Amino acid sequence: MTKRAKILMLSLCASTAIYAAGYKIPEQSLNSVALSAAYVANANGADASYYNPANMVWNENSNLMEFDLTYINLPRVNYKDNTSTAKDGKSKSEQFLLPTLHFSSKAYGKFRYGLSITAPGGLSKRWDTAFQKATAKEFTLKVIEINPTVAYKVNGKFAIGGGIRAVYSTGKVKAEKAPYYSEDMNGDDVSFGYNLAASYRPNNALKFATTYRSKVNLREDGTASGYINQALIGGSPLVLIPYDTNANVSIPLPATLDVAVAYTFKQKTTIEFVYERVYWSKYKDLNFNFNDPIAEAVLGKSIPKNWKDTNAYRIGITHQYNNKLKLMAGFAIDKSPVPTATLGFELPDADAKLYSVGFEYKYSKKISLGMSYLYDDKDSRIVNNS
Repeated sequence: MTKRAKILMLSLCASTAIYAAGYKIPEQSLNSVALSAAYVANANGADASYYNPANMVWNENSNLMEFDLTYINLPRVNYKDNTSTAKDGKSKSEQFLLPTLHFSSKAYGKFRYGLSITAPGGLSKRWDTAFQKATAKEFTLKVIEINPTVAYKVNGKFAIGGGIRAVYSTGKVKAEKAPYYSEDMNGDDVSFGYNLAASYRPNNALKFATTYRSKVNLREDGTASGYINQALIGGSPLVLIPYDTNANVSIPLPATLDVAVAYTFKQKTTIEFVYERVYWSKYKDLNFNFNDPIAEAVLGKSIPKNWKDTNAYRIGITHQYNNKLKLMAGFAIDKSPVPTATLGFELPDADAKLYSVGFEYKYSKKISLGMSYLYDDKDSRIVNNS
């Protein structure tokens, strides 16, 4: 049994929060970053276990492993209010370092097995200015997924695959409007879902694939503390009522459907197109629930979100320059699911265009090294809501 490892260093630059659109992070490996996630039909190597487990049946017959380290830089968001300059503000900049791991096994008859440990979603936005702090002093969601997968080779042209999604998440929410209220909430959750994949290769050049990742409901159970001014419940404005209670909030990690086609020219250059549908419409509202009745009455009101399903269009080019060097580039158009009526400071999202490049170099028979870079160019956005 031979083993082959890929040690990959990645660079990923986003522009607003940890997401492509919404709070989903589709780029979880060297190739996916370099190709703007246009990496489904032509997914190969260890990270096929995540992007298209059916494709593991066409990997070389050995155990493959890939480790990625992704740096994310989130610049400030600038907000200007045309009703009062006192409401203007800038969010804090954010930096993150995310490791991911992928594994694909050798063949066991017609079966292959895989495992991916990824961060498929999340966001972080912090504000210090008073107007924004009232709803989003901090809004952070961290997600880790463990995804064991299996693939079955039906015949030389068709394969299927799938797996279980075990998702651990932690959330933190802070809000403050002095001297009326403050909120500091922390929670975590473990939830489960599944993913499915199918691949068809009518010949050596042409590849078709479709994958589906199910929705996972994240229910952040934990505690909340802070104070509420008695004036908000009809009492004296000089009295602050402290609270320290159990609390929870739910947020969906949306289902995703990808349909992809790839074609290889002269066994060297592969072009892939991916249509992606993200089912964000399951995110209807943001509802904080507090066991403390006063906190529930003041801070527990449901906040409508009514996000909409979105489409993303991705194209990637992979060129095998020689036996050791592979070059990649990608472009994507990614629509925001957030309607104007419910856009808030916790996730100031907008439509985006993604640009990416990368390379992989075969250092030896067992080790490859690589680097990739992605720039997420968010549109400016003007909204009029309450």
